[in-house]
Amino acid sequence: MSGLFIDAEEVRGRLDTVGHLVDDGTATALFLATVLDRPLLVEGEPGVGKTSLAKALAQALDTPLIRLQCYEGLTPGEALYEWNHQRQLLAIRLTEARGGQLADADVFTEEFLHDRPLLRAVRHVGPLPPVLLIDEIDRADDEFEALLFEFLGEWSITVPELGTFAAVRPPVVLLTSNRSRELHDALRRRCLYHWIDFPSPERAAQILRRSVPAASEPLIASATQFIGGVRRLDLDKAPGMAEAIDWVSALAALRVARLTRADVLGTLSTVAKSPDDRVAITEALDRLDPSGRLLDPPEQARRP
Repeated sequence: MSGLFIDAEEVRGRLDTVGHLVDDGTATALFLATVLDRPLLVEGEPGVGKTSLAKALAQALDTPLIRLQCYEGLTPGEALYEWNHQRQLLAIRLTEARGGQLADADVFTEEFLHDRPLLRAVRHVGPLPPVLLIDEIDRADDEFEALLFEFLGEWSITVPELGTFAAVRPPVVLLTSNRSRELHDALRRRCLYHWIDFPSPERAAQILRRSVPAASEPLIASATQFIGGVRRLDLDKAPGMAEAIDWVSALAALRVARLTRADVLGTLSTVAKSPDDRVAITEALDRLDPSGRLLDPPEQARRP
C-alpha cells in the first residue's frame, strides 16, 4: 500500500486540508499502517475523535469510507455477506412457471450475493483502497473477533459456494475501541496500536477554532479552560472533544461572546450526560473564575 503518503508530515497536512487536526503520534501511526499494510487499532475514551479520524482519512484520500458498526450479537452475515433469499426465491418461481428447474449452482451466484462491509472492502475496485472502519469492536462478541482473524491476516473472505475473494490492494483498516472490555490478544497482535488522549488545551483550542469558526476567541479560550476543569471532576462521563464542540457551537448559536454562569447553566445539556454529572458540574460553578476556568476542586471531587 506504499504510496498513499510520503511521510507522517504529509498525513498531518492532508488531514488538515479536510479540517481534521492530529498530533505527531497519530499521524505516524496512520502512516505506518498504510506503509506496512497493517490494521490500526485506535483506543481512547469516547469523544476524542476515533471515528472522525477514519472519516477524515477517507476524505483526505478521496476514497470510500466503508463502516462496520459493531454491537453485541453482530452476526457474520451482517459483517461479511448475505444471500438475497427473496431474489433467489423469485428466480426459482419464475423458472418453474416457465417449466424449468434451477440447480443450486444457478442461484448461488454473484447475482444473488449481497456484499456486507468486509466483503465490500475486499472487492473494492478503484485507484486507491477504501478506508474500512470497524467501529467499537469492543462492543462485539468474542466470536466476532475470531471471525476477523482470517480477514485481517490475509485480506480475503471465503464464500463456500463461490470460492475465496482476495483484495487486490488491502484496505486501510481502522478498528476503534472504548475499552468497555478487553480485546483478545490474537486480535491485538494483528494490529498496530495507537491511544488517542484528550488534546492539550492548546490543541483543543485549535480544534474548536476550526470546528466552530463563528465562536469568538474569548469564548474559545474560556470554554477550553472550563472543559479542562470539568474533566477533573469525578463524573460518570467526562466531556470529550465531541461534547466540547457541541457546547461551543451552542454558545456561538446563542451569540455568547464571553462565558458566564448563566450561559453554562443554559447549555449544560451539551456537556452533562447524566443527572449526577449535571449536579456535579452545577455545584462546581461556584468555583468559576472570570476567565471561565474552574478553580481546583476539593479533594473529594477530584478524579482518583
